[in-house]
Amino acid sequence: MIYIAIGSNLKSKFGNRYFNIKKSISLLQKQKVLFNELSNFYETPSYPNKNYPKFLNVVARVNFKGNPYELLDIIIKIEKFMGRIRSVKNGPRTCDIDIIDFNKKKIITKNLILPHPRLTRRNFVLFPLKEIEPNWTHPLNNRKIDFLIEKMNFILRNEITKKI
Repeated sequence: MIYIAIGSNLKSKFGNRYFNIKKSISLLQKQKVLFNELSNFYETPSYPNKNYPKFLNVVARVNFKGNPYELLDIIIKIEKFMGRIRSVKNGPRTCDIDIIDFNKKKIITKNLILPHPRLTRRNFVLFPLKEIEPNWTHPLNNRKIDFLIEKMNFILRNEITKKI
């Protein structure tokens, strides 16, 4: 299975954070990314700078006939179309789409690392992922998602403000 995370913490020409995510999903579907399941929407403080606007996030289980690099190319084009500007690392953005897990593949290149290298430290990925795939295990360390959440920093584990 393939899992992607989609987030937004800025308005765009398409609307607010919610509509940015919905538009991103629509654009992915037009590129033959088939959505099997979508988590609820989760709102979290911006990380690492909590002074930035809060994020809205979802995780989806999808099917895609191409390879991870083809999916990444589609994602980058959609983020650009949605108005994402990459000027400040971890800065506010209209659209952020990450490949979390691509059929348990292990890839380390300049442009793509799978599974996502920081997923175990991201409550806004782990909680929605657990919602749609409660038995998911990490492809590298074979740890179950419940274990990863339990081992997460206490503050990060508890700072999800609400499930919408």
